[in-house]
Amino acid sequence: MDFKGSDTIPGPRSEDHLPHTAEAAVKIVIVGGFGVGKTTMVGSVSEIRPLTTEETMTQAGIGVDDNFGSDTKTATTVAMDFGRISITDQLVLYLFGTPGQERFWFLWNGLFEGALGAVVLIDTRRLEVSFDVIGRLEERGVPFVVAVNSFPDAPRYPIAELRTALDLPEEIPIIECDARRRASSKDVLMTLMRFLHALALAKAPA
Repeated sequence: MDFKGSDTIPGPRSEDHLPHTAEAAVKIVIVGGFGVGKTTMVGSVSEIRPLTTEETMTQAGIGVDDNFGSDTKTATTVAMDFGRISITDQLVLYLFGTPGQERFWFLWNGLFEGALGAVVLIDTRRLEVSFDVIGRLEERGVPFVVAVNSFPDAPRYPIAELRTALDLPEEIPIIECDARRRASSKDVLMTLMRFLHALALAKAPA
């Protein structure tokens, strides 16, 4: 998904320092397969100028990287994307987008360290690439929500069918989104925060 068509925040983005009212900073990881829109989501929602580690795609990736549905993609994340968004005056989220190609998945372990939760971004044209992604989060015990990115030519399925296909329990939220749109991406993050809050309340002693 092309970041160039994404929403932009009016005016200059803020400098990379926490608001003076901030009381808590939380690390959130955005994961998914190659070309599902992770860089786009971080870029559209970040209130600071996002840090990206995109490199131009070369012939070396042919036959190695699965670029189905991303034929016009000319650059790819090789380490991480980074952004920040203030959810409230007190709560700030630091966003880390992971590289999508399997050959860079060894970097995920470091990115998962200290993460409170994750967003799994999926493309319904390639649901199968989400299986390993979800499996890795489950193995590490990282709570997550699933965001279905809206591609123009992607088939749409009822949430119940997607839940069955991804083998997810009822309590894990699944939400449709457009990663290019700031409001839509923020809705995904708010869904994650509500989910994490519910989990914390469920674990709290009576």
